[in-house]
Amino acid sequence: MSKQKNSKINYKQIVAVILLIIIATIIENYFPELKGYVGEQFNNEVQSIYLSDISEFPEYNGKIYITLNGNKPNFTEKDYTRESFENYSELDSLGRCGVAYANICRKTMPPAGDERGDISIIKPSGWKQKLYNNEALYNRCHLIAYQLSDEDDNSLNLITGTRYFNVEGMLPFENKVAEYVRTQKKNENKHVLYRVTPVYKGNNLVASGVQMEAYSVEDNGEGVCFNVFVYNIQPGITIDYATGESSIKRARGK
Repeated sequence: MSKQKNSKINYKQIVAVILLIIIATIIENYFPELKGYVGEQFNNEVQSIYLSDISEFPEYNGKIYITLNGNKPNFTEKDYTRESFENYSELDSLGRCGVAYANICRKTMPPAGDERGDISIIKPSGWKQKLYNNEALYNRCHLIAYQLSDEDDNSLNLITGTRYFNVEGMLPFENKVAEYVRTQKKNENKHVLYRVTPVYKGNNLVASGVQMEAYSVEDNGEGVCFNVFVYNIQPGITIDYATGESSIKRARGK
């Protein structure tokens, strides 16, 4: 009896997994606009969600980033160009950065050997710096990284972000784009459409995170293609995103 019961349970689990895969495939290919659909990968790695409004991102669940819309960026055919450009939104009425959009190539990147200049003069919205264990909580985080844009103290390109968000969250994706462009052959001129969108809840001064999108133009996304949301969090620290104030996270019941 025990073996038969376990067999039924396993059968149901298999059927459930198959159904979830079928549903996720249908939504990805035919209904990407569906709100709030969550399809978590079965290897328990990175979560992928389908949203029509990035402001509806799910709460942080222990992963520094989640993939969006099957990891496919929201660029359209008319966006694809081999002309280099960099566009930065003006600060809004609260002094917050907006979308940063560029076509990354050798021309936009700093010359080999150059070092980033001083950016300490910039105080992004919500900049309430504090030390924990002798380490600064916040970095001045470039929306489009210096290694991609050659931008130093551009106030339209710097937001308040935790060091964890900057180093563990954004940097790996920035490195991927930079490495792709740097490794081109002499007769190549690679371009990567790249857009970073800071996401704020209401009038919060600190972004909850950023959406990062990238697509390599010449090879139709074979070299670089991603669409992710990176959470602006710091393990062990509670952040008041409305003001930028922070405190040590207290254990439950204390």
